[in-house]
Amino acid sequence: MIVTTTNGVDGRPVQRYYGIVTGEVIVGANLFRDIFASIRDIVGGRAGSYEEVLGRAREEALAEMRTRAASLGANAVIGVDLDYEVLGSKGSMLMVSATGTAVYV
Repeated sequence: MIVTTTNGVDGRPVQRYYGIVTGEVIVGANLFRDIFASIRDIVGGRAGSYEEVLGRAREEALAEMRTRAASLGANAVIGVDLDYEVLGSKGSMLMVSATGTAVYV
């Protein structure tokens, strides 16, 4: 399945629009990961454990969006937007959402 942030796919005109599709993933923060991230913030460097969780959450949200598009008969999702939101008391959870338009090209 083609997934793109652009409003179309070069050389492949949209034949049919199926509508908006989304994928959302919410991940909880881990106490030990938070502690190590805080230490890295003090001494500098990248918080690799957070980057790994963000990457995994993003891929899961995109996969869920692709699955929903495929169930409609789409073979592409255009105009994809990724959003990240902090949720919960004290920012204890992170939501990653992917939104786009399911189409057949």
